[in-house]
Amino acid sequence: MRPLPPASPAWRDEKRVRSHSESWHVVDLPIVDYREALDLQHRILAARVSGSLPFNVVLLLEHSPVFTLGRRGGREHLCVSQSFLEQSGVQLIQVERGGYITFHGPGQLVAYPIVDLESARIGVVDFVAALEEVMIRTAARFRVTAVREPLNRGVWVNRQKIGSVGICVRHGVSFHGLALNVNLSLVPFDWINPCGLEGVIMTSLAREIGKTVAMTEVRRAMVRKFSEVFGVTLRPMGIDDLERLLTNPVAS
Repeated sequence: MRPLPPASPAWRDEKRVRSHSESWHVVDLPIVDYREALDLQHRILAARVSGSLPFNVVLLLEHSPVFTLGRRGGREHLCVSQSFLEQSGVQLIQVERGGYITFHGPGQLVAYPIVDLESARIGVVDFVAALEEVMIRTAARFRVTAVREPLNRGVWVNRQKIGSVGICVRHGVSFHGLALNVNLSLVPFDWINPCGLEGVIMTSLAREIGKTVAMTEVRRAMVRKFSEVFGVTLRPMGIDDLERLLTNPVAS
């Protein structure tokens, strides 16, 4: 996806983002329907914008099979018919993130950081580069060397794409986020031009390593890498606790 101008070609430790927020919380979820997760993002976003939720939230989850179309569209990059999608049980949903069409499914780790960029003093371009860095460092934990590609957002392994980034920012608060291919079936990517790129080949941690990777290990690694890159501690939070805060907001 190319939702933003290219970031610096290299990430250095001294460029690590340091958030000034008091705390971030991470909510670890199972496989979640895309629309359900989007609704949750919108509610967290509204609470962050209003100030009734006093901290940033990172949602970690997987999705049921779905193609999403970003702000740039991408239906023209869908290579199969609507009836084929229906028979295959794959949804097609238009969303407000940057970029073109992409696929989400079980075995792909998705992270949605709902972050007040203004209070955290993080610029949008640096934020996107930091999300790429989270994926690069997560892949490195499993001895897979992923890199940036100067002309296209996301992260790549030997010119094959392993991770995507697409965000949206409203009133200074980001939502949507990143998707790292872990164990998912890559077949649905053959039905599209991923992120609007013709001829791109997708890969995954499992393909690069040659064996299935425990998603619990990848989730733990990604939480650690979020902490490293953004310079914050992510505190675990259950979805029930988060729902209570969204239902009974703290007065701003």
